[in-house]
Amino acid sequence: MGQATNNQRSHPALWVPTLYLAEGLPFFAVSLIASIFYKRMGVPDDVNALYTSWLLLPWSLKPLWSPLLEMFRTKKFFVVVFQFIGGLSLAAISLLLRLPHYFVATLALFGVVALCSSTHDIAADGLYIASLSDKQQAAYAGWQGGFFNVARFFSQGGLLILAGYLELRSGVPHAWSIIFAVMAGLMIALSLWHANTLPGGEPERHAETLSQMAATFRDVVATFFRKPNIWVFLVFIFLYRAGEGQALKIGPLFLLADRAKGGLGIPIDQVGMYNTIATIAFIGGSVLGGYFTSWLGLRRSMLALVCAMNFRLFAWVYLSAVLPTSYFVIGLALSLDAFGYGFGFVGVILLMMQEIAPGKYQTAHYAFATALMNLGLMIPGLVSGKIEVAMGYRMFFLWVLLSSVPAVLLARFIPLHRQTSDEAALQTVGA
Repeated sequence: MGQATNNQRSHPALWVPTLYLAEGLPFFAVSLIASIFYKRMGVPDDVNALYTSWLLLPWSLKPLWSPLLEMFRTKKFFVVVFQFIGGLSLAAISLLLRLPHYFVATLALFGVVALCSSTHDIAADGLYIASLSDKQQAAYAGWQGGFFNVARFFSQGGLLILAGYLELRSGVPHAWSIIFAVMAGLMIALSLWHANTLPGGEPERHAETLSQMAATFRDVVATFFRKPNIWVFLVFIFLYRAGEGQALKIGPLFLLADRAKGGLGIPIDQVGMYNTIATIAFIGGSVLGGYFTSWLGLRRSMLALVCAMNFRLFAWVYLSAVLPTSYFVIGLALSLDAFGYGFGFVGVILLMMQEIAPGKYQTAHYAFATALMNLGLMIPGLVSGKIEVAMGYRMFFLWVLLSSVPAVLLARFIPLHRQTSDEAALQTVGA
């Protein structure tokens, strides 16, 4: 169980929203904005999906270096440093994207952003777990997930509106140079904010010898795989986002694609408007999901959460089958999708925090779990472009919906044994 911080400056409301905004901005820069940027630069869908999916690899490999963050300095130190370096890397993308060989140069820099962001996530999530009690973790999980994905909708909302405006006036390369400069400035500003507001008080750690480091690493790995029911949890986490991993890559491309090719043919600035509206729905779903789980407990709410996460994909099936022209209908479908995503994502986050992470190495063990979750996002994304090109958008989104069924079925059998004090009290009252 996490312990509440004694630092009076550091009430969770001061730093949880901005911490997860800073966690989300570089992630969505790599996983979403990069693919839209390359689409606007004329890169084919299959090439685009393939290379931008490979950029997610650092989130899946982070268990290799997550134990190092248990050995040196503090979690706050790593959070601030990697936010700052990530901001500098985005600034470099802004400067280099107009080069003749921009694709290779920017792809390499997106890789640096991905490495910084994935390492930052380890420290940020560890700080969250260590600083908050179980009840606070559940209550703030909605804000955590909400502001992580505010970064998504800010990126695909306000920034796309700005990109559309700038493209008409100064061309695609110049417009996107400004977009990445804005993201860089935000990341650097957030690093300075968190240097002053994140909870402190954690003693600095120092590993004195290589043998000590190796022994710690072995112990981190061994204790992780000795956790009860760990393999069942890992399979479930891997499957939880199988549908989303494909929709995440192809959905934005479908919105932008011409109607003659089966897309909706929406101008980039209007896509930004739709996603801005969906922001409200997502935050509502995420916050409601957090309080819903805090009220019922994870065990009693898991099935509802996983159903919300996956059945919201019906929105993409509808849009690709009907190709509506009504702004209201399109906006409503995307908002329902966003609401379900926000509500359901709380489930996998709390499963990792409360069933897998607790123990001596909670930061590293949580990183192990999130790495597998992101592998479940990356692998479907790698093949999504090929599947979409072969099947077309309409059949592709039906396939995406089918891909989500195994996680829903497995949710009925997840052995959630860890009880919070509130769940125990509820059972005592009902006895």
